Amino acid sequence: MQDPTKHKDNRKKGKLFLIPTTLGNLDTISKVIPDYNLSVIHSLDVFIVEQLRTARRFLIKAKHPKAIDDLVFFELNKYTDENAIHEYLQSAKDGKSIGLISEAGTPCVADPGASIVSLAHKNGIQVVPLIGPNSIILALMASGFNGQKFCFHGYLPVEGNQLGRKIKEIEASSGKFDQTHIFIETPYRNRQMLDSLLKNCKLQTSICIATNISLESESIKSLTVAEWKKETVDFHKKPTVFLLYAR
Repeated sequence: MQDPTKHKDNRKKGKLFLIPTTLGNLDTISKVIPDYNLSVIHSLDVFIVEQLRTARRFLIKAKHPKAIDDLVFFELNKYTDENAIHEYLQSAKDGKSIGLISEAGTPCVADPGASIVSLAHKNGIQVVPLIGPNSIILALMASGFNGQKFCFHGYLPVEGNQLGRKIKEIEASSGKFDQTHIFIETPYRNRQMLDSLLKNCKLQTSICIATNISLESESIKSLTVAEWKKETVDFHKKPTVFLLYAR
């Protein structure tokens, strides 16, 4: 009698590799991308990518042995028709492994890709996450805040009053549950985010500002709101992660 727990399709499938990229400067590949990742990348010729141009540049910098024009690319971003992504996994169904490449950092964390990973699981395709840089985790590691309990919010509301209310809600939750709260902002609005934090948080609340993580210009600093009010911060248009911890 056939085991009902076994997947009906017994053909050997390829794998879906989740491939981290650099957090900005492609010249940091040797610093942040393990050699094993490069060996996996070199073995693949089908990729699901967030932005075609960025992915092509990354693969060239990673010294992919095949001509870039000979590789197969599928774009997966906010403009992608969800009904179209089923065909993206056809190569894996046929036994050929595929790579999922983020725009920056780790796929599927504050990043598109979860839909294709979920579909891979449903189709019995093994998902293999590769080690690499993730600005959210790196910022948490370097913040000095609680790394046992934390919550990532993604982007907070843009409108001033809504943002202020959300910040106060996060601060209250952090103090109540001893939890670090992490969020990001579009780089050109970094100043507005910090101004709102300083306006709405208690003086003793701690804020970490982590900018240009893994780059030569990296800056990670944790101070209380009272201390930040005395600081000048140079982070305009620079990728930044904000962390809040109310003790």
